[in-house]
Formats: sequence, C-alpha cells, structure tokens
Amino acid sequence: MESYDFSNDVLLEIFSRADLKTMKKCRVLSKECKDLTYESTFMGLHSQRTSTMVGYLLQCMKIFVYDWRDRFTSNFVSIANSGIEPKLTRNVLNFLPEQAQIVAAVNEGLVLCSPRIYGENWFYICKPSTQKWEFIPAPNPRFCRSKISMLVLRSNPLRFKIVGLSDTDCSDDTHSVSVSESDSESDLDSEYSDEEVNDRVVSNEKLWHCEIFDSKSWEWKQSDDLKLTYDDFFKNEQGVSACGGIHWLISNREQDKDIVLSFDGNKEEWTMASLPNSLRRKEYCEQIALVSCEGNLGLVKVSFKTRAQMVDVWVLNYEHIWIRKHTMNLNKECYLTRFHSFYSADTLLMKDIWSVYFYNFKTQKFNRVTADNQDTDAAYFIQTDFESVQLKPE
Repeated sequence: MESYDFSNDVLLEIFSRADLKTMKKCRVLSKECKDLTYESTFMGLHSQRTSTMVGYLLQCMKIFVYDWRDRFTSNFVSIANSGIEPKLTRNVLNFLPEQAQIVAAVNEGLVLCSPRIYGENWFYICKPSTQKWEFIPAPNPRFCRSKISMLVLRSNPLRFKIVGLSDTDCSDDTHSVSVSESDSESDLDSEYSDEEVNDRVVSNEKLWHCEIFDSKSWEWKQSDDLKLTYDDFFKNEQGVSACGGIHWLISNREQDKDIVLSFDGNKEEWTMASLPNSLRRKEYCEQIALVSCEGNLGLVKVSFKTRAQMVDVWVLNYEHIWIRKHTMNLNKECYLTRFHSFYSADTLLMKDIWSVYFYNFKTQKFNRVTADNQDTDAAYFIQTDFESVQLKPE
C-alpha cells in the first residue's frame, strides 16, 4: 500500500468534516494529527461543519435569592461558532424535570446533576446536546459524599462509572454535605464504632468510604475504603478524568509533598504517586492543579511575579514520566484571574468571581463572558455530538 504525506491544510480539510467519533480516532494516527485536532482554530471549524457542541457548562449562582431551587443556573458558553465574541446559551439544563445543580461532567458530554443543594441522595444523568436524561437510584443515605466524579469507559455501547467518596468521620467541614431530614436516625449511624475511630486517629489513618455506580448494572456498590492520613487533604474538588481513570491532587502537610491519587476505571483500584522534586511547590507558587491536557493527565503550576502570571504546564507521558510542555508568561490582564483549564492546545479558560475568559496565549487575546451578576461557581468542558445515546441499558 502506498503512503501519502498530506500537508496540514489537507488534513484540516479532511478531519474538520469527519464526525466527532471519527475525528477522535484520527488522533492516534500520529503526533501531528493529534496536535492539529486540539488547536482552537480546528475546533471552531470542526464544530461549524459537524454541528458539534464544544465549550463550557457554567454553574452559576444567583445572588440575593432565598429559595435554593432558584439559586443555580447552568449556562453554556462557546467560542466555536461566534467569531470574536463568546456565545452564551442560558439555562441549558431546563429540560430536566426539576431544578438541579451540576455535580460532575465528562468531556464526552455527559453531565451528572443533583436536585438537592445539600445531600446528593439522587441524581440525573443527562446529555445536554440531545436533552435526554435518566434517573439514577440513590446511593446509601448514611454517607455524606463530599467527592463525586465520573468517567466514560467506552462510547459504543456507552458505559460510564461514578465514584463517590465519603468522609467516614462525618466531619462538618465546608466540603461535607448532610443527608436529608427525612432520613431516620438509624440511617445516620456510622458503621464505624467510636473505638475504631479513636484507634485511627492515634495511628493517623483516615478512611474514605468509596461507592461506585456502574452504568452496566445500573446500581451502586460498596468498594474497599480508601486509606489516607489526617495529614492528607484534597487540592481539587472534582477529579480529572484522563487515560481511563479519575485523578485527584492531594497534599500532605506533614511531609510537605503533593501526591497524585488515581482511580483505575477498569480495575477499580487506587494508586498513589508522589510528584518528582522538580514539580514541588515553591514559596511563590500560588496555584498547582491537575488538568486534562490534550487527552493526557497534566499538571499546571501558576506563580505570580511582578504583576504577571508564570504558568508551567507538565504532561504525564505513556512511560509515566512528567514532561514540561509549556512555559507561559501571561500578560498583566490575567493578574486578577485564575487559571481553570485548557479549552484547546493554545487557549486557556480563566475565571474570576463574575466572569470567565478565553485567553489565547499565542496571540495574547482575551474573550470575556459574564452572566448578569451571577457568580460562576464552576466550569465543565464538554465536546459532544447531537447523536442520541442510550444512557440506561435495556
């Protein structure tokens, strides 16, 4: 078979007309093909030619609202089809049977929502581009899930998993959520005795109760407890879905080091790996976070110097070695904003209290979007098609 050496212009014309599933398969052909499909110019052209929904779901909070059911709104913002100015679509989850807040989302376009502001006792799984949704049964009401994340294992047939972590100490910190008042006192009792809890405190062992929802069986199951220490704390609320797993960044106060905690979606096993010394935090480092970077697990370090932001981006390669990918000196307009995630290979999403910004670090151009005096609480990247998908197996 003859081989052909196509230019990037030819590849752009071919890939930008392929459906989303085919385009993603083309990324494994070569590094050049992969790099091309993550450029913001390509993503905009592909979205226009294939009607792909690509952008961010913004979880916004209205101010001065006394009924929590009216507090949250979910908007969608995109720069793919709107030229220079971002396009904001309001209330994209209004097809759900009741008001709900976003709990987790994955790049493939699936969104996990809860109709409760406190105590996620039941959920909806939905695909906003098709406005299809399914009800997910309630997990064990005895536990207070403070960490909930999701990953997609395969798209055809669809299979996804939801991982919920609960603090077995049932602490009342700001990240814990309480169960509903209708739960009986017996349901609120911990399965751990006071003696067991005291023994763990002495040994510095802290357990997190783990529950897993598998779309294949459409039910929750209890997994082995995750064993950490009282010196470990999560640096990111949402786990980062990448490379078949969910990943959190944990900092250990006692040892002054950062650890990547990973959940393998297929094996349902936990692993922990310390960051190398070259990635350790410095005194001037204001932010360190895990991100999804062009399909891989990435790490971003942001530091502030002379009213400018220095951003170092590292990527974990297939040999599990951290490789520096970018070093950026952002302009002074970025000073009051914080890095959030990668929209594309050359564009960052940044946010402050009231706004989000698309910042192309190659051209140093900003695109800003606000949501009418609403606080942007969270942002979730999605890139999905409009094809109907069977969320729940028959």
